[in-house]
Amino acid sequence: MSTSSAGPTGSFGLPVGQGLLFLAAAGATWGTTGAAVDVLHSAGDLGPLAMSFWRYVGGLVLLLVGGALLRRRPARTSRPGSTGRTGGPGRDTPARGRSRYVVRLSTGLCMALFQTAYFAAVPATGVAVATIVTLGAAPVFVTLGARIVLRERPGRRGLCAVAAAPAGLAVLVLGGGEDEVRPAGVALALLSAVSIAVSVLLARWVGSTGLPESAFTLTAWSLGVGAVALLPCAAVEGVLPHTGEPLRVALLLLYMGAVPTALAYPLYFAGAAVVRAATASVVMLIEPVSATALAVGLLGERLTLPMLLGASVLLAAVVLLARAETATAGSERTAC
Repeated sequence: MSTSSAGPTGSFGLPVGQGLLFLAAAGATWGTTGAAVDVLHSAGDLGPLAMSFWRYVGGLVLLLVGGALLRRRPARTSRPGSTGRTGGPGRDTPARGRSRYVVRLSTGLCMALFQTAYFAAVPATGVAVATIVTLGAAPVFVTLGARIVLRERPGRRGLCAVAAAPAGLAVLVLGGGEDEVRPAGVALALLSAVSIAVSVLLARWVGSTGLPESAFTLTAWSLGVGAVALLPCAAVEGVLPHTGEPLRVALLLLYMGAVPTALAYPLYFAGAAVVRAATASVVMLIEPVSATALAVGLLGERLTLPMLLGASVLLAAVVLLARAETATAGSERTAC
């Protein structure tokens, strides 16, 4: 039934193996965000919500400009993602149109809520605990949600990987320091994890139902909705930078808008549409591994044995789920 040797394709016309690579690339680029935020905060005195707002605005502008340039190119015979796995070639209905707008609005609100809740959790309970609770709980929520809503079974290996990933994350993060656990901060981190889980499930639902939606369009709408939702909080915090280094701040904001936003989010939405939800949520844990590698390699932080152990457990969980995902895709293709 599928013509690709890499496995079946989803509504974005993407093989499963390529979807896993897209997710890994998105997670790796998101791992650079923390270092960029630290430098940007010291250079421009911008708060986290204001930085998120400008990140979304910059990413949206770059996506729109890129889309306009692509539309000026000669039209090709077919476009990736123009057909759905179950929805027919390019067909649309009023119900599907409404579903697309619901997905776009919900995903944008989830992105804004994730940023706001996580940034509020950091001062409330510390960056280590906030990171562990947010990123560690998200795969668990995704797995439960996928089982209930999407009827996806993670399998034995999937459950082992979902259980091992939060443990590896805790060892990795706590290997560089320790924060006090405070209930209010934990609650905010859990809220952030729920919003991540919902966005993953929405992306997977788009792929599994064959909804005629592209990763580019979903990203653009989500960034626009997220920016609008973040603007009031960013305005209260102080939306304009105060700096004697305007060029440096502008370049950092450009990087934030281009690489971990305009590039990473389309990769994330395209990959999450064709990979099982639990797998996508664990593969995204490459982000803290990438951030740790960047901190050690470029910022001179010390690599401890617990950090190395935690990173190894996380990567092992990612590899385990990736192998299970490709094996499942192969068996489905053979059956078709």
